[in-house]
Amino acid sequence: MALFDLPLDQLERYRSTVPEPDDFDEFWVSTVADARRDDVLIDVVPVATGLTLVETWDVTFAGFDGHPVRAWYTRPAGVLSDLTAVVEYLGYGRGRGLPQERLTWASAGYAHLLMDTRGQGGQYGSGGDTPDPVGSDPAAPGFVTRGILDPATYYYRRVLTDAVRAVDAVRALPGVSQVAVVGNSQGGGIALAVAGLVPDLAAVMVSAPFLCDIPRALAITDADPYGEIVRYLAVHRGAADQVLRTLAYVDGVHHAARATAPALFATGLRDTVCPPSTAFAAHNAYAAPREMAVYPYNHHEGGEAHHTARQLTWLTQHLPPT
Repeated sequence: MALFDLPLDQLERYRSTVPEPDDFDEFWVSTVADARRDDVLIDVVPVATGLTLVETWDVTFAGFDGHPVRAWYTRPAGVLSDLTAVVEYLGYGRGRGLPQERLTWASAGYAHLLMDTRGQGGQYGSGGDTPDPVGSDPAAPGFVTRGILDPATYYYRRVLTDAVRAVDAVRALPGVSQVAVVGNSQGGGIALAVAGLVPDLAAVMVSAPFLCDIPRALAITDADPYGEIVRYLAVHRGAADQVLRTLAYVDGVHHAARATAPALFATGLRDTVCPPSTAFAAHNAYAAPREMAVYPYNHHEGGEAHHTARQLTWLTQHLPPT
């Protein structure tokens, strides 16, 4: 894919004009407060993985409306002291998979909680284990249009609440001091929302974030998952105002404006899935210290392992494991 978005010098100055709902804070404060009425930990079970350098537990915690959400919790083996925890959120369509798959953060000396995404896990990877028990009105195939006519019924209201509760869950586990969040693509959008909804995080790492400056994304890309919204509106021709109003409640630009933890962003300048201007919109609105890693010749894959190395260096500088 050739360069298609704004030149880099304009991206660095770009500001979103997506309108913020008047009751944005009230909506999210009440949503999170309702979820926190339930005890967060439901079950914590040790898992035999065959690995000797890390220990893993199968964690079930109470998410939105008390719904059970699964996660893998992994720590360096034999380490009893308090550790910094990294809570990780997954890309669109991926489930938590198997506990042997994502070992970077535990191998670096951090505690690691990998949250399953409700209803997802059937598109690629090794599967997921968390159903979404809530139905919706007619939707386009995928997840992003489920319940999209009303912020109260929207799928991502549930997912973002689950994500906040994942932070609550890791804090309820023994041996955790501080918490950072990380995610790529959908996971990046989720991590960014958590950065705005949880005021005392220690660090945030967001790559190629989904659900940022959504009206612009809909205007410049037909790639999925944004393409699902386009196809939905091509059928539901009179629903655009309702849909855009709902999406404004999950837009990462608004959550970024409420963040308090330092952040490392990343984008590929040829990314048609989560266009670079939408990532810069969130970055430029971010209310705490932040920096952007730019990969000029990369698409949605961004920096891949090169960026993981950069994240490890950045996080160690800001937040040592112990």
